[in-house]
Amino acid sequence: MTALLFSAGVLLMALAIAFSIALHELGHLIPAKLFGVRVPQYMIGFGKTLFSWRRGETEYGFKALPLGGYISMIGMYPPAKEGEASRSGGTSPFQQLADQAREADAERITEADQGRLFYQLPVHKRMIIMLGGPAMNLLIGLLATALLLLGFGSYQPTTSLQSVSACVQTVDETQGRGQTECGPQDPVAPAAAAGLQAGDQITSFAGQPVESWDQLSELIRSQANQEVELTYLREGQETKTSITPLLTARPVYDDLTGSYLRNEDGSYRTVEVGFIGIAPATELTPGSLDQVLPTVGQSLERMGASILRLPARVYGVAQTLVTNGERDVNSPLSVVGVGRIAGEVAAQEQISLRDRAASLVSLVAQMNLMLFVFNLIPLLPLDGGHVLGALWEGLRRGLARLTGRPDPGPFDPVKLLPLTYLVAGAFLLMTVILVTADIFKPISLF
Repeated sequence: MTALLFSAGVLLMALAIAFSIALHELGHLIPAKLFGVRVPQYMIGFGKTLFSWRRGETEYGFKALPLGGYISMIGMYPPAKEGEASRSGGTSPFQQLADQAREADAERITEADQGRLFYQLPVHKRMIIMLGGPAMNLLIGLLATALLLLGFGSYQPTTSLQSVSACVQTVDETQGRGQTECGPQDPVAPAAAAGLQAGDQITSFAGQPVESWDQLSELIRSQANQEVELTYLREGQETKTSITPLLTARPVYDDLTGSYLRNEDGSYRTVEVGFIGIAPATELTPGSLDQVLPTVGQSLERMGASILRLPARVYGVAQTLVTNGERDVNSPLSVVGVGRIAGEVAAQEQISLRDRAASLVSLVAQMNLMLFVFNLIPLLPLDGGHVLGALWEGLRRGLARLTGRPDPGPFDPVKLLPLTYLVAGAFLLMTVILVTADIFKPISLF
């Protein structure tokens, strides 16, 4: 039964990924057709075509490698200027690469396509076409987040205890590798010494009624080495006890990136605070419509910060593979890893069906929001690179009009093909590293 549920979770996530890719490309296709650009192909996946059909002037289909998708538009590259055309056939590999790309694009253009070429569109129409794909991912992320908050709620920490640590271990021992066995040098955790158990609900701390986990956490951190009174409920019975939070070094959590901060040498950045060794239980708390946009905004902010650190994080994953080390639970995932986590969530029969469904919806929301942020990176061949090129063209043409200079012409992505292939190669390498890690060093949530 567990294997069947795991497979069902993987299949559901695979369908969600395919659906997200299809809508992303539809976000490009619809405005392209509305603006009159001829679109020969709309494809989900890369590599060999598995099956396809034609409707009008566009071929629709699925390819063998489900790692993305694309639409092909006629006239992506403008013709070379006179001075550049005279250099055609040069020995420079970059020049030959540019010539071949331009010739391949020109071969598809017919007389009927004149006036329908992508580069001939006004700047704002090209930007709408290129932003249409990420906008679809943002829309899916918004809808999935709304469904999560309004239909299920969001997981929030409570004042009830999920677990109580037996001892207090150092940051390097506990962070990144999970709780290990207590050693003779590890002091007993204050919560365990006070007799607290999983399932207890803390109602007051240091004489103050406790209403939230955040409030309790701040009280604990501020009462280091001070004996205070603690009240808790266990099976409906209220009990009072005394507890002394231990002053200890705890890792600094960054809400923006959703991970623990590290020093330059790779060690965790710490702060001395009170600590008693408890972890909160979480529960689904119903949300409201006015929470959707702030929740999505916070997710986008974290993801934007995470994208800036992506090269370093992928390098860390590669190091883990080479050294056979322990993989950081906060490291990035490929579609294989996302599918695996979806399978694990679906297979947890001890978790309610409602909670499993909420987790899968959350995965879909986060995946699409990450795709939105990732595709806006201002580098070709990503959508953000084309948007930046259109903006640069608009700026150049505007300055030319103001200064009375000749029109500099459309933005020519052919000139950036070496950089484009370098970026594409880097993304391919990143994909290979993450897929390999998700197969041989998978992240497990349970």
